[in-house]
Amino acid sequence: MAFTVAVAGKGGVGKTTLSALIIVTLLKKGYKPVLAVDADPNVNLNILLGIEAPQAIGSLREEALKEMGKIDFPPGMSRAAYLEYGFENCLAESEDFDLMVMGRPEGPGCYCFANDVLRKFIDKLTPNYRYVVIDSEAGMEHLSRRTTQNVDVLFIVSDSNLVALRSAKRISDLVDELKLSIKKRYLVLNNVEDSLVSQIREKVEKIGVKLGGVIPKDRNIFSFVLEEKPLTQFPSDSVAFTAVERLLRETKVID
Repeated sequence: MAFTVAVAGKGGVGKTTLSALIIVTLLKKGYKPVLAVDADPNVNLNILLGIEAPQAIGSLREEALKEMGKIDFPPGMSRAAYLEYGFENCLAESEDFDLMVMGRPEGPGCYCFANDVLRKFIDKLTPNYRYVVIDSEAGMEHLSRRTTQNVDVLFIVSDSNLVALRSAKRISDLVDELKLSIKKRYLVLNNVEDSLVSQIREKVEKIGVKLGGVIPKDRNIFSFVLEEKPLTQFPSDSVAFTAVERLLRETKVID
């Protein structure tokens, strides 16, 4: 079974950038293949990975559910098999990683059947990968209803802003409320000035989430994101990459 990493946090704290850095670090260190899952309705992960976004699961699901009532299924093909076949076309394939885009949240109507098929499809798909990295939206319900239920490590991302730190605590509390199957969770401080680290650590202790690591401010990251250049081209000796590799090793994501 693939080792699954999920990344969550308040909007604007850099969780998509961190997700991309994690994926690229895994690839550069030989931990592949990787399945990247963009579960944020504001789809951007493909840009940072330098790959064309596939059709979103959300839009395909809505289209499929509308069409199912009009289709005479071939003998031996169930509704679930038809829907799963459609999901298989929602993968963008690259040499060392594939990308799945979840897309927008559900509209009105019951999606229980489609979500159940999707979960089973992902459970069947993930053994083909060494790692799965999920860039989730800022609300853990998305994990519980639309992606794999079993997460090995959850990184809750915050910056030095007190509002973001409070949001990180709410996300951690929500994990407990929803009883999500997450083995370990860590707070990650992102884009932090070195001079502020010791001061922020005092606030982190009050949140009650173990600090996994600190990603220092890296102005080259800002330039890459602004210019929409893929982080696959980012230098491996940058301070951000070095910090992400240390984060993955100290939290036992990699050896």
